[in-house]
Amino acid sequence: MSQLFDAYDANYRDVVQSSIDFSGLPHDFFIQAKAELIARTIRERLGAARARSLLDIGCGVGTLHPYLANIFDKISGVDVSAPCIAEAAQRCPANAYAVAEPGAPLAGGPYDMTLAVCTLHHVPPADWRRFVAEMVRVTRPGGLVCIIEHNPLNPLTLLAVNRCPFDEDAVLLRSGRTQDLLRDAGAKNVATKFFLMLPTKAALARRVEAMFARLPFGAQYLTAATA
Repeated sequence: MSQLFDAYDANYRDVVQSSIDFSGLPHDFFIQAKAELIARTIRERLGAARARSLLDIGCGVGTLHPYLANIFDKISGVDVSAPCIAEAAQRCPANAYAVAEPGAPLAGGPYDMTLAVCTLHHVPPADWRRFVAEMVRVTRPGGLVCIIEHNPLNPLTLLAVNRCPFDEDAVLLRSGRTQDLLRDAGAKNVATKFFLMLPTKAALARRVEAMFARLPFGAQYLTAATA
């Protein structure tokens, strides 16, 4: 799997942008939408505006991390691609990054939150249970486990995935499957919110999207659970 990403450490953002150009929106819009939903989930689930520690599994080049710096005291990231980890460390030197061997136990913890953003669909389906169980294991009791994935029921999502060269191995998961994996791993209070239903920055659109977050219309979804 790492070979898919090793060649894109320096131009990851450009490759993703080319796959979503049809939306007319910059890549940063989608990154910021994720960060805002993560921040909202922390407030709702942990009752606080900040959390102490985050482990981002499959962090890539750390594109999301500058958007999360104001809600975590410490950010750690792991990825199977050594070139991507090197790029992440250069971009965000205050964070802690490490190369993760496929199938190896996650190090460190316990963390207030573990996160996997569009990572699980690159993991072989036979390894999904182990992957999610590891996320739960290294999260502190009462902490958050969050998985963000593409919504395979959204046709524009499928178009973007088909246009992205490093999604050639992707096996997309419906939200129900992600929820089952978390429950099987012993996580509690599992719930999903869909987002990016209306690809616009307009405040009204954001409010409408929040009203329909339980319906599978959004391009992506966040499934959160309590460890």
